[in-house]
Amino acid sequence: MTGSGKREKRNKGLLAIAIFKFAKASILCVVAVGALNLLHKDVAGQAEHWIDMLRIDPDNRYIAAALEKLQFIHTRELKELSALTFFYAALFFTESIGLAFEKTWAEWLTIVATGLFIPVEIYELCKEPSVVKAVLLLINVLVVIFLAFLVRNRQGQK
Repeated sequence: MTGSGKREKRNKGLLAIAIFKFAKASILCVVAVGALNLLHKDVAGQAEHWIDMLRIDPDNRYIAAALEKLQFIHTRELKELSALTFFYAALFFTESIGLAFEKTWAEWLTIVATGLFIPVEIYELCKEPSVVKAVLLLINVLVVIFLAFLVRNRQGQK
Protein backbone atom coordinates (compact mmCIF):
# COMPACT_ATOMS: atom_id res chain seq x y z
CA MET A 1 0.00 0.00 0.00
CA THR A 2 1.17 3.48 -0.73
CA GLY A 3 0.56 6.51 1.46
CA SER A 4 -2.52 7.42 -0.58
CA GLY A 5 -4.20 4.10 0.12
CA LYS A 6 -3.77 2.77 -3.44
CA ARG A 7 -2.56 -0.75 -3.79
CA GLU A 8 0.58 -1.23 -5.89
CA LYS A 9 0.25 -3.71 -8.72
CA ARG A 10 2.61 -6.65 -8.24
CA ASN A 11 4.06 -8.64 -11.08
CA LYS A 12 2.47 -12.08 -10.75
CA GLY A 13 5.10 -13.63 -13.04
CA LEU A 14 7.92 -12.50 -10.75
CA LEU A 15 6.02 -13.76 -7.73
CA ALA A 16 5.47 -17.16 -9.37
CA ILE A 17 9.18 -17.45 -10.20
CA ALA A 18 10.06 -16.40 -6.65
CA ILE A 19 7.81 -19.12 -5.22
CA PHE A 20 9.30 -21.70 -7.63
CA LYS A 21 12.86 -20.71 -6.64
CA PHE A 22 11.91 -20.77 -2.94
CA ALA A 23 10.46 -24.28 -3.33
CA LYS A 24 13.63 -25.48 -5.09
CA ALA A 25 15.78 -23.95 -2.34
CA SER A 26 13.68 -25.60 0.37
CA ILE A 27 13.96 -29.01 -1.29
CA LEU A 28 17.72 -28.58 -1.65
CA CYS A 29 18.02 -27.73 2.06
CA VAL A 30 16.19 -30.94 2.94
CA VAL A 31 18.54 -32.91 0.65
CA ALA A 32 21.62 -31.24 2.16
CA VAL A 33 20.50 -31.94 5.73
CA GLY A 34 19.66 -35.50 4.73
CA ALA A 35 23.16 -35.93 3.31
CA LEU A 36 24.67 -34.60 6.55
CA ASN A 37 22.54 -37.05 8.56
CA LEU A 38 24.09 -39.90 6.59
CA LEU A 39 27.66 -39.00 7.59
CA HIS A 40 29.51 -41.94 9.12
CA LYS A 41 26.65 -44.30 8.30
CA ASP A 42 26.09 -47.09 5.81
CA VAL A 43 24.34 -45.12 3.07
CA ALA A 44 23.23 -48.18 1.11
CA GLY A 45 21.94 -49.80 4.32
CA GLN A 46 19.96 -46.65 5.19
CA ALA A 47 18.49 -46.60 1.67
CA GLU A 48 17.53 -50.27 1.94
CA HIS A 49 15.82 -49.53 5.25
CA TRP A 50 13.71 -46.77 3.64
CA ILE A 51 12.94 -48.95 0.61
CA ASP A 52 11.62 -51.64 2.96
CA MET A 53 9.60 -49.12 5.00
CA LEU A 54 8.04 -47.63 1.86
CA ARG A 55 7.38 -51.11 0.48
CA ILE A 56 9.26 -50.44 -2.75
CA ASP A 57 10.39 -53.48 -4.73
CA PRO A 58 14.15 -53.78 -4.09
CA ASP A 59 14.44 -56.01 -7.16
CA ASN A 60 13.33 -53.17 -9.43
CA ARG A 61 16.23 -52.54 -11.82
CA TYR A 62 16.33 -48.78 -11.08
CA ILE A 63 16.29 -49.33 -7.32
CA ALA A 64 18.95 -52.04 -7.61
CA ALA A 65 21.15 -49.75 -9.73
CA ALA A 66 20.74 -46.91 -7.21
CA LEU A 67 21.60 -49.21 -4.30
CA GLU A 68 24.68 -50.38 -6.17
CA LYS A 69 25.88 -46.78 -6.62
CA LEU A 70 25.11 -45.88 -3.01
CA GLN A 71 27.63 -48.46 -1.79
CA PHE A 72 30.42 -46.21 -3.08
CA ILE A 73 29.30 -43.05 -1.31
CA HIS A 74 31.39 -42.22 1.71
CA THR A 75 31.82 -39.34 4.16
CA ARG A 76 33.88 -37.15 1.81
CA GLU A 77 31.33 -37.40 -0.99
CA LEU A 78 28.45 -36.69 1.42
CA LYS A 79 30.22 -33.59 2.75
CA GLU A 80 30.86 -32.34 -0.80
CA LEU A 81 27.28 -33.07 -1.85
CA SER A 82 25.91 -31.30 1.20
CA ALA A 83 28.14 -28.22 0.75
CA LEU A 84 27.28 -27.89 -2.94
CA THR A 85 23.59 -28.41 -2.24
CA PHE A 86 23.60 -25.72 0.47
CA PHE A 87 25.37 -23.35 -1.96
CA TYR A 88 22.65 -23.84 -4.60
CA ALA A 89 19.94 -23.49 -1.96
CA ALA A 90 21.46 -20.16 -0.86
CA LEU A 91 21.55 -19.00 -4.49
CA PHE A 92 17.89 -19.97 -5.01
CA PHE A 93 16.84 -18.33 -1.71
CA THR A 94 18.65 -15.14 -2.76
CA GLU A 95 16.94 -15.18 -6.15
CA SER A 96 13.52 -15.86 -4.63
CA ILE A 97 13.73 -13.10 -2.04
CA GLY A 98 15.02 -10.56 -4.57
CA LEU A 99 12.34 -11.50 -7.10
CA ALA A 100 9.60 -11.35 -4.47
CA PHE A 101 10.65 -7.76 -3.77
CA GLU A 102 10.91 -7.11 -7.54
CA LYS A 103 14.59 -6.17 -7.42
CA THR A 104 16.30 -5.69 -10.78
CA TRP A 105 19.53 -7.24 -9.49
CA ALA A 106 17.60 -10.42 -8.69
CA GLU A 107 16.16 -10.52 -12.20
CA TRP A 108 19.68 -10.27 -13.65
CA LEU A 109 21.04 -12.83 -11.19
CA THR A 110 18.27 -15.25 -12.11
CA ILE A 111 18.76 -14.72 -15.85
CA VAL A 112 22.49 -15.41 -15.58
CA ALA A 113 22.36 -18.24 -13.03
CA THR A 114 19.47 -20.04 -14.72
CA GLY A 115 20.74 -19.38 -18.24
CA LEU A 116 24.19 -20.78 -17.49
CA PHE A 117 22.72 -24.15 -16.54
CA ILE A 118 20.45 -24.56 -19.57
CA PRO A 119 23.21 -26.20 -21.70
CA VAL A 120 23.94 -28.61 -18.84
CA GLU A 121 20.23 -29.43 -18.51
CA ILE A 122 20.01 -30.07 -22.28
CA TYR A 123 23.03 -32.37 -22.10
CA GLU A 124 21.55 -34.27 -19.13
CA LEU A 125 18.20 -34.55 -20.90
CA CYS A 126 19.88 -35.98 -24.02
CA LYS A 127 22.01 -38.36 -21.94
CA GLU A 128 19.10 -39.71 -19.88
CA PRO A 129 15.72 -38.43 -21.10
CA SER A 130 12.91 -38.05 -18.58
CA VAL A 131 9.70 -36.10 -18.37
CA VAL A 132 10.80 -34.38 -15.15
CA LYS A 133 14.04 -33.17 -16.74
CA ALA A 134 12.17 -31.94 -19.80
CA VAL A 135 9.60 -30.05 -17.72
CA LEU A 136 12.27 -28.43 -15.53
CA LEU A 137 14.26 -27.44 -18.62
CA LEU A 138 11.15 -25.90 -20.18
CA ILE A 139 10.35 -23.99 -16.98
CA ASN A 140 13.91 -22.66 -16.75
CA VAL A 141 13.91 -21.57 -20.41
CA LEU A 142 10.58 -19.79 -19.90
CA VAL A 143 11.90 -18.11 -16.74
CA VAL A 144 14.93 -16.75 -18.61
CA ILE A 145 12.81 -15.55 -21.55
CA PHE A 146 10.23 -13.92 -19.26
CA LEU A 147 12.86 -12.12 -17.19
CA ALA A 148 14.84 -11.03 -20.25
CA PHE A 149 11.71 -9.45 -21.77
CA LEU A 150 10.83 -7.84 -18.44
CA VAL A 151 14.28 -6.29 -18.04
CA ARG A 152 14.42 -5.22 -21.68
CA ASN A 153 10.97 -3.59 -21.54
CA ARG A 154 11.81 -1.80 -18.30
CA GLN A 155 15.04 -0.44 -19.81
CA GLY A 156 13.11 0.65 -22.93
CA GLN A 157 10.71 2.66 -20.76
CA LYS A 158 13.52 4.73 -19.25
